[in-house]
Parts: sequence; C-alpha cells; structure tokens
Amino acid sequence: MTRRSHQVIIHRAPVRGIDAMELASNHSFPRHTHDEYGIGVVLSGAQRSWSGVGQVESLPGDVITVNPGELHDGIPINDSVRRWRIIYFAPTVLAREFMAEAIREIEFVSPSLRDPALGGRVNLLFDRLTGGADRLGVEETLIEVMRHLVSPDAQSLDEARRPPPAVAKARARIDDDPSSQITLSELAALSGVSRYQIVRAFARELGVTPHAYVVQCRVRLARRFLLQGETLAAAAQCAGFADQSHMTRAFVRQFGMTPGRYLAAHN
Repeated sequence: MTRRSHQVIIHRAPVRGIDAMELASNHSFPRHTHDEYGIGVVLSGAQRSWSGVGQVESLPGDVITVNPGELHDGIPINDSVRRWRIIYFAPTVLAREFMAEAIREIEFVSPSLRDPALGGRVNLLFDRLTGGADRLGVEETLIEVMRHLVSPDAQSLDEARRPPPAVAKARARIDDDPSSQITLSELAALSGVSRYQIVRAFARELGVTPHAYVVQCRVRLARRFLLQGETLAAAAQCAGFADQSHMTRAFVRQFGMTPGRYLAAHN
C-alpha cells in the first residue's frame, strides 16, 4: 500500500487576494472548483487531471492553469508524490491591479501547457511575488505570462463550453444558495427533466454529480466565512454542513489541509 504524503507551504504575497503555495503530495483531489484564477508549474512528478477540455497530463516544467468556477481534479500518476507551485488570484485583484486594460473577461485557454520557457517565467513570477520584489518586476512578469495563457477570443471559447440549459439552470440554483436544502426533485423540476436525467446530464457535462457539486460549493462558502472571522462551528452551520466534522472532512478533500491550518496561514 502506498504511503500517503502531503505537504503544503503557503507564502505571503504583497497584495491581498493573492495566495502562493508550494505543494508536495500524492493526495488525489476530487473534482472541485476555485473562486480564483490559478497559475502554476509542476516541479517534479506528474499528475493526470480531468478538465473542461478533457483529460490532460502534466509533467515537470508544464504550466497548469484553472479559471474561476472551472471543474477539475488532480490525480498523481503511479500514486507518486508530485511537487508543484501555484498562485491563486482573486478575479477582482487580477482584473483591477494587473489586467485593467483587458477588453473582455479573462479566460485561460488550456489547463496544461508544455512550454519550458513559460514554466520558467511562472517560476520567476512566483519568486518575485513571494520574495519581496518591486511591483514593476511583478507586473512585467505577470503580463508576459498572461500573454501566453489568455484566449484571444474568450467569448467564443466560453460559448463553446457552455452547458445545456437543463444543467445550466440546476447549476445556477446551486450557485445562488448552496447552503440551503437542495433536493434532486427541485433541480429536476427547475430544469424540466427527470431526476435520473439531471443526474446523468450534470455528471456528463460537469464531471460531478449534483450532490458532489453542492458539497464543494459549501466548502468554498465555509472558507469565506472563516476568513471573515467566523468560528469553525459557525462556518460549518452557515455553509449548510450538518456539523463541523463534515465540513472539515470535505475541506481536507478539496484543499488538502484542515480549516484550522488554512486559517493559521492567513492570519
């Protein structure tokens, strides 16, 4: 049996709304989404990921990206430890502080890119963000990285990935209030299909069942409550979890660390 290994180092970035992390892990992350943009690079090992464009593999030097709300997972190849760095940008921070001249919503084209030069630029961006470099150096490096990542036609790309109406309606209901009681009958009635059909369609289009999607939405909601100063128990209740232990288990599955450790790194 393979021994589980999971280490996370969270670095402080000079701008609020940016999180920089280094991880070494053979933890398998289930399908989930983030509220932020993510830009990272694989340092060693390899992983396989499900994404909106299908299954991708990331090897050492590959650049990995994720858009806000984009479902993905992360499975170590051969169950071996892989190491990677990743920077998460709150959408408002990325748009306001660094990409104010963008004429449309930012969207990354590919979840994994094999480009050694770009991987080097992402490593440089990480080092500058976490090493106290001046803002000009950070901005120049980020602009160069973004030039390779952003779609020249984000609007048509978004339209191509848009889920069918039944799934879109069900997802919107969950996104509007994930903490509330949500039933399969409600989602089916809202979408105009049977309960069986909405489960199949949701899983086919988004890669997760409605229940799994609700849980990961509640985890992100609980994280927001915790960052606002709520206790663990209060955050669990406000996010719709049955209790604190249920929240903690879901939090670890999605973020690879306990809520307490996550909070300690952000205080």
